Amino acid sequence: MCREPFTVGIIQDSVATTPGETLDRAVARIREAAGRGAQIVCLQEMFNSHYFCKSQSCERFDIAEAIPGPVTDRMQALARELEIVIVVPIFERQAAGVYRNSAAVIDADGSLLGVYHKMHIPDDPLYYEKYYFTPGDSHHTYENEEHPGASGFRVWKTRYANVGVLICWDQWYPEAARITALLGADVIFYPTAIGWHPAEKEEFGSAQMDAWRTAQRAHAIANGVYVASPNRVGFEDEPGTNGIEFFGHSFISDPFGRVIAEAGVEPAILVATCDPAVIEDTRRNWPFLRDRRIDAYSPILNRYLG
Repeated sequence: MCREPFTVGIIQDSVATTPGETLDRAVARIREAAGRGAQIVCLQEMFNSHYFCKSQSCERFDIAEAIPGPVTDRMQALARELEIVIVVPIFERQAAGVYRNSAAVIDADGSLLGVYHKMHIPDDPLYYEKYYFTPGDSHHTYENEEHPGASGFRVWKTRYANVGVLICWDQWYPEAARITALLGADVIFYPTAIGWHPAEKEEFGSAQMDAWRTAQRAHAIANGVYVASPNRVGFEDEPGTNGIEFFGHSFISDPFGRVIAEAGVEPAILVATCDPAVIEDTRRNWPFLRDRRIDAYSPILNRYLG
């Protein structure tokens, strides 16, 4: 028997002048989303800072904080007060020299269920993430009361739904979405920081954005899950470069690939109801999981076969 519908909210925003202002604004946005009925709210990738990976600077490691830490402490209190689930993507200092692009998953009672570590780390002009981030581990590595459940691909059974989290560059990899779906996710959140290099926008901008949305809608279809992708907006400068214009266009897709909520290029709060009955119906009519040839897929473990 299918479970009750649940309502998700995603926050699309720019960053304020200071981390404190940005955090205060995020709290206000979450309150608004909850007031509109959202039971599970996800913020954008590294929501509480500018996208600092536009250059390589050792001082920028100072932006990171521990989990649990001041940001997750405040979000845990907010989740407990509003009785909602919150996905909190931040730059995490796990240990000296080990920094992660992470997302903490907080249940509706304020408990920290676990932390997802971004698995796929890009390295492109103005996206120098390999300098800053240790990639997520491919298997469960440790679990304790201070930092529960950090590992590879995970799904958390929250009060309202089974939640999977992947982060930005992860969204281009069908393997990540498939594994997360096989772990039982009802919805996969993709907190994101993606934008245009201004010099490329006129020629490639429309196609780049369309590819981003299409790839994630395809994950929803191929796996019969809801997908929710909050991106940031606004231009962020970087001395000596043309900066990045983050293009927003956050959206929520149903398991059939239909966009049920979408934003433009301005700050926005998207709220949509997700019905597990739609997952059931979609998978009955498109039984991709049933027809997988798991006996034939071992070649995928190779880097290249040509």
